[in-house]
Amino acid sequence: MSARDLNRLPRWTIAALAAPAIVFVGLFYAWPVVALIHRAVTAEAFRTVVHDASLRRVLWFTAWQAAISTAATVVVGLVPAWLLARYEFVGRRWLTALITVPFVLPTVVVGAAFLALLPRSLDQSVVAILVAHVFFNVAVVVRGVGGLWSLLPPDLVGAARTLGASPWRAMREVTLPLLAPAIEASASVVFLFSFTSFGVVRILGGPSHPTLEVEIWQRATRLGDVGVAAIVSIIQLVVLGLAVLWFARIQSRHRAAIGLRPVANRRAARGRIERATVATLSVAIVVAVGTPLAALFERSTRTNAGHSLVAWRAVFGRQQLASARPTAASSLDPLGSLFTSLRFAAVATAVSVVIGGCASLAIVAMSRTGGRSRLGRALDTGIMLPLGTSAVTIGFGVLVGFSVAPLDWRAAPLLIPLGHALVATPFVVRVLLPTLRSIDPRLRDAASTMGASPLRAWREIDMRVMVAPLLTGAGFAAAISLGEFGATTFLTRQGRATLPIAIEQLLARPGAVLHAEGYVLATVLALLTFVVIGAFEGVRSLGDRSG
Repeated sequence: MSARDLNRLPRWTIAALAAPAIVFVGLFYAWPVVALIHRAVTAEAFRTVVHDASLRRVLWFTAWQAAISTAATVVVGLVPAWLLARYEFVGRRWLTALITVPFVLPTVVVGAAFLALLPRSLDQSVVAILVAHVFFNVAVVVRGVGGLWSLLPPDLVGAARTLGASPWRAMREVTLPLLAPAIEASASVVFLFSFTSFGVVRILGGPSHPTLEVEIWQRATRLGDVGVAAIVSIIQLVVLGLAVLWFARIQSRHRAAIGLRPVANRRAARGRIERATVATLSVAIVVAVGTPLAALFERSTRTNAGHSLVAWRAVFGRQQLASARPTAASSLDPLGSLFTSLRFAAVATAVSVVIGGCASLAIVAMSRTGGRSRLGRALDTGIMLPLGTSAVTIGFGVLVGFSVAPLDWRAAPLLIPLGHALVATPFVVRVLLPTLRSIDPRLRDAASTMGASPLRAWREIDMRVMVAPLLTGAGFAAAISLGEFGATTFLTRQGRATLPIAIEQLLARPGAVLHAEGYVLATVLALLTFVVIGAFEGVRSLGDRSG
């Protein structure tokens, strides 16, 4: 028997590592989805959906706004992708990080930022929704397309220019076809995000422009039409599944090798025109990203009496300005929502790290054993399923699935952070798996040869290597929990409002002070998201240097 065989983890250890993820996904994802489907299969609800023309209009609006958002995001994103892929200049890394900022912001913050920025004539308009979607998703295109663009051999375009092609023709007939796989992959992600958009549409679209996500929420919570809402949720799942299959089929057509180089092909700008172009685009990107965030803070200081910090004092001071609050708003505690979000984020992060870490170790261990590699792929796929399901559907499913005995847990506060963890765990797994799979198996063989047991080798090698990516995953999990809005909308109860819920409620109520408080919380949530991700990344960097 080889050292590698001796150094494999015992089966009971692998089973113990996989069990938490299996139980967690089965209980909080599979069971709610099954319960949702069971609730939807009623003849009356089905007839209502078939004959309801308004639902067809909602489906059509959801599809075409997602398509236009995707096309606009790709067109806009190609410009910074080209700039960052082809040129090396001072501040390039900071500019790359700045472009990524909108994508890590909670959708409620993005919606509030454009509500603060755009004129009132564009409130509750399609234009506002489309602009916010482009702002939120442009980083997907820049990261996805720019990464491939920086590796394309520049001599291909040079050859086309030598043969007489204009810059635009070289771009159209050489560069874009080579970038097609990355463009289509990025477009598929943007389409899914835009199709399942909830927070942005709730704040910017208003009741006149509902998407399927908003319609599900309205039917289930405001109209009490749970059966119809369940069928609409299933329709959305089917549409998303078909969209994923269609995008996968398109991308499978692009498999030709194009001779990528391992080193990025960036260069400094040459000549006055190139330098002016780089400078102008860089300034434009800074303005485009910074203006909505600046507008968010500016609106947090605006009241009927002018600009002041009265809303900040109302949120963080001892006096909550009860006289400025309508009776309907008296139950909302803005500062309390901050502490509620922090508590839920702590629980969700801990659950995601434990379950995601154990699942990643089990998947890698199974992949090293031929007979269990399929089980590893099945476990990996099962954990990713919540990522391909909208948060609204997950929240609605959890509400339906845990509304009857013996699983009547609707009032349990723990359901909210567990719902957050269900969405965040796939991110932890995706961050961990590449690192664990990159470990040289000869390290474990050497440990076995020196007398280390499989468990000790796993503890000394795998556990040490996974600390840094696990911290990154924890940062993502905390940020996701802080900004989660879709599932929380169904699961929250009076007195347990999180920051996104409080922001939406404050912005939806009349009164300049209440609106300013909503913008205060949106600003705080944006800063808190940056601090959380930065803190985890900082701890990771310290760990890397000390290691």
